[in-house]
Amino acid sequence: MFQWSKKVVKSVTFNPGVADESLLALVESYLEKQVDKTFSDLCKEALWQSLCVPESVKPIPQTTTATTDAVEQQIGKLQNQLADLEERFFAKESHRLEVMESQIMQLTQQVAHLAIMVAERPVIQYSVPTTSAPASSVVEVVNNTYMPPPPPQEVDPVISRLSQFLDDF
Repeated sequence: MFQWSKKVVKSVTFNPGVADESLLALVESYLEKQVDKTFSDLCKEALWQSLCVPESVKPIPQTTTATTDAVEQQIGKLQNQLADLEERFFAKESHRLEVMESQIMQLTQQVAHLAIMVAERPVIQYSVPTTSAPASSVVEVVNNTYMPPPPPQEVDPVISRLSQFLDDF
C-alpha cells in the first residue's frame, strides 16, 4: 500500500444542482448528529466502503471515549491517593496532638507539684550578729511561708511555646 509522505488535502465541490444540494444537506445533517466526526472522517468512511476495503485493513478510529475512560480512571486513582494521603496526614497530626496534650498535662502536674513543694518549704533566715550581742552567732529559724521573688523578666522558651498551646485549650 502506498504511504503518503505528507498530508494531502483534497477538496470536494458541491454544484448548484438538485443532487449535489441534497447530498450536501445530508452531509450537514449527518455531521450535526455526530459532532465528534468531521467532513474528512465522513469522506474517508465513504471511500473505505465504496472501495470495498476489508475491515482488517482499516485503521482503528481513535475514539474519545477510550481516552475519556483512561483519564477518568487516572482521576479516580489520584482521588484515591489523595484521600489516602489526607487520612494518613490527619492520623499523624492527631497522634502529634495527643502527644502534645499528654506532655502539657505532665508539665502542668510537675508545675503544680513544684508549687506545692515551694509553698510547704520553711524559710530559713540568717540574722547578722549585732555588735551588742556576744561573739556567738544566732541562727533564727522562721517557719513562715516562702514568698517567691517576682517572676524574672526572661521566660524559658519551652514554657513560652507551651503557653501558646495552653492558651489554645
